[in-house]
Amino acid sequence: MLLSKSCVYGIQAAIYVAAQGGKDYVPISQIAEHLNISFHFLTKVLQQFTQAGIMLSYRGPKGGVSLSKPASQYTLHDLIGAIDGTSIFTECMLGLPGCGHDEPCPVHEHWVELRLKFTSVAKKTTLSSLASKANELNVRLAHFSVAAEKS
Repeated sequence: MLLSKSCVYGIQAAIYVAAQGGKDYVPISQIAEHLNISFHFLTKVLQQFTQAGIMLSYRGPKGGVSLSKPASQYTLHDLIGAIDGTSIFTECMLGLPGCGHDEPCPVHEHWVELRLKFTSVAKKTTLSSLASKANELNVRLAHFSVAAEKS
């Protein structure tokens, strides 16, 4: 997996929040339940988004998290950068310092092509487009459906 579990969960949660319309605060407990993610783990992940200024958090009975700007102003690149950093978009797949055209690693020619395409997709893909797909296509965000588990 290229992205950490924290990053994947963060992206899933951001899509979930954006799919709710992004106007009100969404309780973290609701996000955790719908996405089948540990509440405590998700809270730590979402703190990274609040520290990066992507989300706002509010404590109290009507508390939760919301996006700090419209979902159309955030890209997948922003979300990944806030949690995993941006090194995935620039560094060697094997983590070798100085890897490049002059001193390539064994997978350099393949990785650089994929990395550039991945970077392009991440910069073009907005959170609002992902939320729209989640709503329109009823695509799943969690590893398994909580409703199916309760049946």
